[in-house]
Amino acid sequence: MAEEKESTSIPLSQAENASLGDITDPEDPAKSVPNSPNSSTRRACCFVLQSWVSKKFMTGCVVLFPVAVTFFITWWFIEFVDGFFSPMYSRLGVDIFGLGFITSLVFVFLIGVFVSSWMGATVFWIGEWVIKKMPLVSHIYSASKQISAAISPDQNTTAFKEVAIIRHPRVGEYAFGFITSTVTLQKENEDEELCSVFVPTNHLYLGDIFLVNSKDIIRPNLSIREGIEIIVSGGMTMPQLLSAANKVPRPNERIPLNRIG
Repeated sequence: MAEEKESTSIPLSQAENASLGDITDPEDPAKSVPNSPNSSTRRACCFVLQSWVSKKFMTGCVVLFPVAVTFFITWWFIEFVDGFFSPMYSRLGVDIFGLGFITSLVFVFLIGVFVSSWMGATVFWIGEWVIKKMPLVSHIYSASKQISAAISPDQNTTAFKEVAIIRHPRVGEYAFGFITSTVTLQKENEDEELCSVFVPTNHLYLGDIFLVNSKDIIRPNLSIREGIEIIVSGGMTMPQLLSAANKVPRPNERIPLNRIG
């Protein structure tokens, strides 16, 4: 009797599979239970909602990132400049945020007025002479002065003269640069006028110097500050249309850059 019970007993899992029959056969995909339309609709809705949320979140990040960076740098600059004179006001018992910043701006303005006079220029020349005699400080000061002279409103002899576009490094490619000076190359037949063009390779701190014939230089309708903004921003502030004054065949005709040369 025990053997008959063992032979006729069926495990519960096998009994369930047998009761389902053709419905849940894992080895036969054709006999598996089909997905309900409601579950497919829910998955599609979840996917669309997830995609929409991700897109809007990235849009918010793109919009807020430059605002946050601008606010952070501006706030840091205000605190940095405010720190020059705020300790003096703290000793006097005056604790007003921003008063040191305003005092610093007024101080810089007065320095500009003083240096513009004959006496201030003399004092500045003496101080500059002392700085240039220092071994390491002189190189740092010279590099900083060249950068500040490039954006100076006075446009003295050391400043960038014009924004230039030269064909570099190969035919069909162009590079932005600044004309710093002109030089005459003496030849046997005739003299050739060359322009010294500074092409920055690391923002405005490092770059290459090219001597280019003045006739081969494209001078776009850009100011020095606009050229600096284009280089510092990595070309993101580049205008959509450039015109070259020395390449215009007829008056009042604007030539797109891709049609030059």
